[in-house]
Amino acid sequence: MEGGQGRDWRRHPLARRLPLLALVALGLWWWKGVDVPERELVWRLEGAGWSDIRALDVQVKDAEGELVKRETRAFPSGPPASLTVKAELAAGTYEVWVFPRGESGPSLPPRVDHLTLGDEDLRVERGLRMPGSR
Repeated sequence: MEGGQGRDWRRHPLARRLPLLALVALGLWWWKGVDVPERELVWRLEGAGWSDIRALDVQVKDAEGELVKRETRAFPSGPPASLTVKAELAAGTYEVWVFPRGESGPSLPPRVDHLTLGDEDLRVERGLRMPGSR
């Protein structure tokens, strides 16, 4: 270093702008999150076969196939009559994948449900049957 002087990091242009950039990033994050309502997705478990299920893995994917919500529930003595999942979802089209699992072995084939949410759809209730049952 010439003359025994080092560069002062506090005088660097990025260090002067860093608080402003952090504030802008925080504002954008907050602004984006304000518009998305929490929705309640309710599935009534209909038909035979549910009493043998001990766990359900619910995955919600957006129109591009990106996973936006995943929740796994375990039931020591079988699932309840309905399953409720809360998720912050914008209005749009989604696919809901439900993977049922018995006491042993891999999960059964998934049940895929298409879901279209409008601005007013804060609670959506649907019937859900076991994969392969009618």
